[in-house]
Amino acid sequence: MNSEDNPIRIGILANEVSGDQLAAALITALQNRHPQIQFEGMTGPLMEAAGCRSLAKMDPVMGLTEILKHLPHLLKTRRRLADHFERERPDLVIGVDAPDFMLALERRLKTEGVTTAHFVCPSVWAWRQDRAKKFSQTVDLMLCIFDFEVDFLRGYQVNAAYVGHPLADQIPLQAPDAAAVRASLGLNPQRPVVALLPGSRMSEVGRLADDFLKTAGWCHQQRPGLQFVSPMVNERVKQAFLARMQALVPDLKITLLDGQSREAIGAADLVLTASGTATLETLLLKRPMVVGYRLSPLSHWLIRTFNLLKIPHVAIANLLADQPLAPEFLQDACRPEMLGPALLDLLDDTEKRGEIAAHYQEIHQRLRCNAADKAAEAVLALIRKT
Repeated sequence: MNSEDNPIRIGILANEVSGDQLAAALITALQNRHPQIQFEGMTGPLMEAAGCRSLAKMDPVMGLTEILKHLPHLLKTRRRLADHFERERPDLVIGVDAPDFMLALERRLKTEGVTTAHFVCPSVWAWRQDRAKKFSQTVDLMLCIFDFEVDFLRGYQVNAAYVGHPLADQIPLQAPDAAAVRASLGLNPQRPVVALLPGSRMSEVGRLADDFLKTAGWCHQQRPGLQFVSPMVNERVKQAFLARMQALVPDLKITLLDGQSREAIGAADLVLTASGTATLETLLLKRPMVVGYRLSPLSHWLIRTFNLLKIPHVAIANLLADQPLAPEFLQDACRPEMLGPALLDLLDDTEKRGEIAAHYQEIHQRLRCNAADKAAEAVLALIRKT
């Protein structure tokens, strides 16, 4: 272990909102053990607030076709980061999520003798399983947030450690009181609420906003007493969503929040959400959900044509529950006449909503492992070995 005169230096990189959250939690846990650790990397606001020096800002994109438009900038950023860490060699470089961006960078650095780790196993068990063959040449340690991932990776001779999910530790086991959260947001505590979560990336919002907003309009026509709330990840997404609101449902009141996804979910009786980390967050807050999602036509064609998807459900919440507690409406099925009735059916079935909340409570307890602390210990053990 490095001395105080020669403190531990860690490069840590995230390129999406959920990665910023995971990285910030890990940074804090490491600092609690060794306050002298120095961090630098590709950052979001939470990482910077936790004390990580920024070498590059997050620039999240997704989808097979969407990445092509941003590819030159992404490649330039990745080369610049790789050059930096080869010159100024840290004790460890940790890529957080965003595997399409991170794994190539980690592979280059490991080839040059830099110790590497990756936080959050890519969903190779779901699709493109052949990627796992290269992980042993890419990272010295894979930090897994789901227990089934460790056995899968060991089949490919990958050093892996199960740490649990930091969100499960951060979110209390007790479900939030919806009426109290509504009051704090200026909503009527006595009237039901639907939360709309159309995604954290512009590409997602661009594909889902119209269907989600039309669904809200349809539900409001059926149940005029419904209230709607939607968290916006940043001002750019907010303005894009607001423009579609004004075009499609100009008379419908939707409370837009700056961030505050947990408050939006906590205020809700049920949630209409994009697939992704938001489904896990909704599960942990014990709220029933309906999942709607669209890939670009080309991305969807490639996945379908080459049979790339290896799982029965796309929502993390359904995979963890091992049953489709959250109805999924994908591609052409993601439309108001499908989403709206599914939402109102759940709203009317209080018994089913209670059963779903009980299932989600059990899953939450299983995922609470002090993940950031476990990840910090695994990272420090790796540094001690090198």
